[in-house]
Amino acid sequence: MKSVVVVGIGNILFKDEGVGVYAGRYLDENYRFEPAIDIIDGGTLGFKLMTYYQSYDKVLILDTVSIDDAPGSVYHLPAEALMGLGSYRQTAHEVEVVEMLEICSLLDKMADVSVVGIIPEDIESVEIDLTLTLHGRFETMIETTLSELKKAGVEVIPKENPKPLAQIIDLYANPTMASFHPLQP
Repeated sequence: MKSVVVVGIGNILFKDEGVGVYAGRYLDENYRFEPAIDIIDGGTLGFKLMTYYQSYDKVLILDTVSIDDAPGSVYHLPAEALMGLGSYRQTAHEVEVVEMLEICSLLDKMADVSVVGIIPEDIESVEIDLTLTLHGRFETMIETTLSELKKAGVEVIPKENPKPLAQIIDLYANPTMASFHPLQP
């Protein structure tokens, strides 16, 4: 079996910008995967992404995508499509995701990399939350991610007592030692 990693990327301080981080945490809290996969809180890792692109067989990045479409639209974009989308590069981490893909594409070994992305509505307001639009479309982003994992041969097993998105966001807005454990960096 290929080694698979899901990397949630974004800055939780800027409203919809944190959706990838929340999505990674949501998957970690609500599902088990067979064979096991790694789920990473990538935050705004940027250039450190190269490590994942070279260490895994499959890398699935959860992020915002700046494409000219309606906020809340969800896309699955393979690496080749990302490298061809100049308009995708709107935020600093979107630029770094593509730059690392371009660099790694020149190397001998690179993972099968793709992005499950959602078009943000607000990435400027300083607030740990999502807009109503992204709250409403979050499940579609999760379903798209789970579908891609299944295509990679990963069995998805729901956990008992799932945590809703609001509880996941609250973990970031009000972290305490008892309730918050960091995902591996």
